Amino acid sequence: MKQVVIIMGCLLFGEFVVYLTGIKMPSSIIGMLLLTLSLEMGWIKLEWVKGISNFLTKNMAFFFVPPGVAIMLYLDLIKASFWPIIVASTLGTVIVFACTGWTHQLFIKHKKTFKKNKPS
Repeated sequence: MKQVVIIMGCLLFGEFVVYLTGIKMPSSIIGMLLLTLSLEMGWIKLEWVKGISNFLTKNMAFFFVPPGVAIMLYLDLIKASFWPIIVASTLGTVIVFACTGWTHQLFIKHKKTFKKNKPS
């Protein structure tokens, strides 16, 4: 139960931030960023959320059923805009991969610097 409360708490915090600020960003992304930051800073221990995280990851395919049904419902619209969708999806994927890689490298570099400068 603790694991679900932590995950839902991060999601609710994201909802609260979007409500207060009115920013045009999904609240789930803000919640995931909060969870990631909390894990990196050690405020939340990995063991506290590992079970629910493994469960959600193993059952991730189940969460793609509703979008798959929506694609079938709007197939005529998708056919009409096929090439713009393909180009946008490809460019978006490349940009996300690049940003993720650069961010990961930055975190690794920062972590090594932090460990070297950490007082004993």
